[in-house]
Amino acid sequence: MLIVLPGRATRNFLLILCVMHVILFVDRVNLAAAAETIKDDLGLTNLQLGIAFSAFNYAYAPFQLVGGWIADRFGSRRTLAVCALAWAVTTMLTGAIGGLATLFAVRFALGMGEGATLPAATRALSKWTSEAGRGFGIGLTHAAGRIGAGVTAPIVALLITVMSWRLIFVVLGIVSAFWAVLWVWYFRDDPRDHSSISPDELAALTAGPAQPGGSGPVPWRRLVPRMVPMMVTYFCMGWTGWLYVTWMPSLFSKNYGIDMKKSSMFFAATFLCAMCAEFIGGIISDYLLRRTGRRQIARSWLIAVCLLLALTALIPAILVHELIPGVISFTLALFFLDTAISPMWIATMDIAPEYAGSASALMNAAGAVAGILSPVAFAWILDRTGSWTMPFAVSMALLLLGAVTVFWIRPDQQIEADAVPTRLILAPN
Repeated sequence: MLIVLPGRATRNFLLILCVMHVILFVDRVNLAAAAETIKDDLGLTNLQLGIAFSAFNYAYAPFQLVGGWIADRFGSRRTLAVCALAWAVTTMLTGAIGGLATLFAVRFALGMGEGATLPAATRALSKWTSEAGRGFGIGLTHAAGRIGAGVTAPIVALLITVMSWRLIFVVLGIVSAFWAVLWVWYFRDDPRDHSSISPDELAALTAGPAQPGGSGPVPWRRLVPRMVPMMVTYFCMGWTGWLYVTWMPSLFSKNYGIDMKKSSMFFAATFLCAMCAEFIGGIISDYLLRRTGRRQIARSWLIAVCLLLALTALIPAILVHELIPGVISFTLALFFLDTAISPMWIATMDIAPEYAGSASALMNAAGAVAGILSPVAFAWILDRTGSWTMPFAVSMALLLLGAVTVFWIRPDQQIEADAVPTRLILAPN
């Protein structure tokens, strides 16, 4: 299977963006990784912990829209730098919490900072990758996020043995601040403004018009109706995805009776498989587009198949309450679910290449709404049934719904920019 490899400047850009995704998900998953220790230390119930998990998404969902709009108007360089500083401060403040109220507050603030991140990163990718290589770029960077999610649990489990959980959050926050400096130093909103990019590499990229940073006013009246099917589908996917991010370390520990260290290793293995899935999903989508020339097959059909496979994989986890079958089942379900993520994000660039920040923000906001509801619903079902796997029955129903609504996505029908002249990309003299 042919992979479209980028030039050196673009590879460096992708590497820095991959580091961002790792840090992003480390800051997001660290609470789940230390959940049992924090829960015992602060005296929280399962429901209170579920509320704390969902606090992130109360801000994450609306700030997707704000951040996507800001990135489209003012560019990804400044937007992501400010976002990274916000992760840094809020992550460090997590080490100073004293109860549910302060925990909710810092997670809410973290959600504000991370809300604009993925839309801004998607806009940057739309400018720094060619159409034929978007699957590679999206798959690679999103796979890096799964690395962050996967390694966080064992790292936190190890660090808790040598330092307090409060100090861990301070260390992670400092790392985020360093990334912000690196991003501002290297990245430029328009590849043509980058001193290290070659003429051949520049000619291969789908860069937008030469503007200070943005694409002008976002055509919301045309954009929102087009994104509704994607929002519904991503909500269905996000419901299950957020359960993995929030409750899975505790599920492995409590449902299968293993200690925190073993639970964290199973959790890491699950997300490392998901890392491969996100990369593979992007590569397969690129391949299908080259082979068939039809975006509907490369995006919608691929997503539908993956969601049905994820649904099927969850069945043994609910019916068989043994460690190895359960871990295999949950891992396969996340693998297929994450294979569908890359073509979803690519489709936002297909539909609105000049407004990829706002388009991806609408989609990801719907996933964030699922992240508000699913952790609390999980805790509610858990407290009433005593079953750690029964909440995934809701996931199965939503995955089936998502496999249907995905066919209303039309990545082959593009929204053109308003009052923005089209300009060919010319190599510099």
